[in-house]
Amino acid sequence: MRSEETSFTGGPLDGRVLPVLLGPTGRPPKTYEVPVPDPDGGSTVVHVYRLEPARVNKLGLPRGWTYVYEPDGAPHGGPKWPWRRRGERGGRGERGGSTAR
Repeated sequence: MRSEETSFTGGPLDGRVLPVLLGPTGRPPKTYEVPVPDPDGGSTVVHVYRLEPARVNKLGLPRGWTYVYEPDGAPHGGPKWPWRRRGERGGRGERGGSTAR
């Protein structure tokens, strides 16, 4: 597998550059989760980082990537399907499952 040196901004990994595995398209994952165990033996805290372009060339194409800390700790969404309305969670939509009249 190929990896790329990727920088982290904010949170516990601020300023570090770590190798991150790339996907089949040559891009790192959209979110990076870092589990940090509690030293007192409590529950593990998960820090979430969101992928952003590090710099953009004249054509608007990203040249390198960086991860930015998400303080709320929730990754942003999943795939954005063009046939879904905003805020819709899946299923057959608001109209129900049948299209017959």
